[in-house]
Amino acid sequence: QVQVVESGGGLVQAVGSLRLSCTASGLTFDDAVMAWFRQVAGKERERVSCISGSTGFTYYAESVIGRFIVSRYNAKNTLYLQMVSLKPEDTAIYYCAARDRYCQVPWSAYKWWGPGTQVTVSS
Repeated sequence: QVQVVESGGGLVQAVGSLRLSCTASGLTFDDAVMAWFRQVAGKERERVSCISGSTGFTYYAESVIGRFIVSRYNAKNTLYLQMVSLKPEDTAIYYCAARDRYCQVPWSAYKWWGPGTQVTVSS
């Protein structure tokens, strides 16, 4: 059984930083495509970043380029999202997701999901 769990969310002031972590078990983590999505109530879930397992290919949404960095530590089955220069518009529930391959696909194509962690950025 695959389990995905996020941690590291919280309340931070604008221009502050946070690091989210995601641990996944029950899958071959080294090969898995891992992604961060976020969602604000009433809006579509947005892909923030993703990273492939085999090539290390990374993708970032335009709104976070230069501010967020995704990385993975395969030995610990852990995915990270380092967020700096946070803005109030980054406020959302952040979800970690995994799938077998292909990073840039709709959120509905991701098979495994964590429960989410709230990030709130105050102005």
